[in-house]
Amino acid sequence: MEKETSIISSKPKLSFWQIWNMSFGFLGIQMGFALQNANASRILGIFGADIHELSWFWIVAPLTGLIVQPIIGHYSDRTWTKLGRRRPYFLAGAILAASGLIFMPNAALFTAFMPALWVGAGMLMIMDASFNIAMEPFRALVADMLPSDQRTLGFSVQTILIGIGAVVGSWLPYALTNWFGVINNAEAGGVPTSTLLSFIIGASVLLLSILVTVFTTKEYTNEELDRFSKNDTQDTPEEESKLSNIFSDFAKMPTTMRQLSWVQFFSWFGLFGMWVFTTPAIAHHIYGLSLTDVSSSTYNEAGEWVGILFGVYNAVSAVYAFFLPAIAKKMGRKKTHSTSLIIGGIGLISIYFAPNQYWLIASMVGVGIAWASILAMPYAILAGSIPPRKMGVYMGIFNFFIVLPQIINAIIGGPIVKYLYGGDPIFALITSGVSFLIAASLVSKVVDIDDK
Repeated sequence: MEKETSIISSKPKLSFWQIWNMSFGFLGIQMGFALQNANASRILGIFGADIHELSWFWIVAPLTGLIVQPIIGHYSDRTWTKLGRRRPYFLAGAILAASGLIFMPNAALFTAFMPALWVGAGMLMIMDASFNIAMEPFRALVADMLPSDQRTLGFSVQTILIGIGAVVGSWLPYALTNWFGVINNAEAGGVPTSTLLSFIIGASVLLLSILVTVFTTKEYTNEELDRFSKNDTQDTPEEESKLSNIFSDFAKMPTTMRQLSWVQFFSWFGLFGMWVFTTPAIAHHIYGLSLTDVSSSTYNEAGEWVGILFGVYNAVSAVYAFFLPAIAKKMGRKKTHSTSLIIGGIGLISIYFAPNQYWLIASMVGVGIAWASILAMPYAILAGSIPPRKMGVYMGIFNFFIVLPQIINAIIGGPIVKYLYGGDPIFALITSGVSFLIAASLVSKVVDIDDK
């Protein structure tokens, strides 16, 4: 078996609060991402998308990630400005994502130019491309700034902030309706006021949280990174200037990344199916509603309950992330990740057997444990095998194995539900659970060169 060479680093350790501020922008990113995940299918359904077409509209999200993230990673590796190496991308991504959050639920305002459904799908694409612009440089920043023995902590802190932001984003429409009396229904073809207001609040928090990271974190200079790495893998100037080197970097990816790619594939295939089909699955399987009944107050109630459920799994992930460094130290990163994925897979499959909507909370506890590990463990395992001068581009390439399974699921998910599952989306959630279990079985094949 090919043996990877670990990069020896003499980077100073950072305090907990330095790591917290460095990752704080993830809170806003994930708040916006959670609003998108919990509400995009419902909004597109309101604008006229058929249940079997939903996954096709969602395809624009991973497709833009497939294109955008390696390019952003490539250029962020080579960007040296007064704002630093990664921070310019956080800021640009936040501004664009906030615009998408504001305009997607207000797509009906643009019907004079094109149908609201197409405007909404376009805003979904802009949002996801912008989240990608901001997200992967954050992953690279942790690897840039932290020594190997703090990386599990760094990615766990990111997971905690992701969980907090996602809980707020997922629960916000429900809270506005039930705690503050904002109405949750609208005329046919209109998005409820509670959802509209939630997206505006999400856009504001996204911008503010990114600014916290931009103004409180000082990145290492090019010269400092050179000093920190004893095994400097700096490219020639000619190589560094070529965007086409992404393809050669892909061909020369570390063995650990190749092994993790299959784990990521099945993990994210399952996640995408859950995000797309949970709302119609719960509305039909638990609430007993027709799949075409997308404008009733009961359907909106089901949609808001899905937001609560998504908030539950994100809250669990935030709590579990506090314990991940200690669990990984005791069990090892690989065993921690595989066990977490098994628990998540069982959680998704159990949705089929839930007698009412409240039992689904227990199912989401399992999903939250898997989600926390998916957001932290693969990156902690990967970071030690990547040359530090190519951290951004390889983190972007690693995203291939997040977006490719989503693209495949987007293409085949709707037809599978329609023709294989008889139009019942609950079986898409069972498929997602099985996919988690396959991912768990593949973790054993991964070599973690930094695991102590």
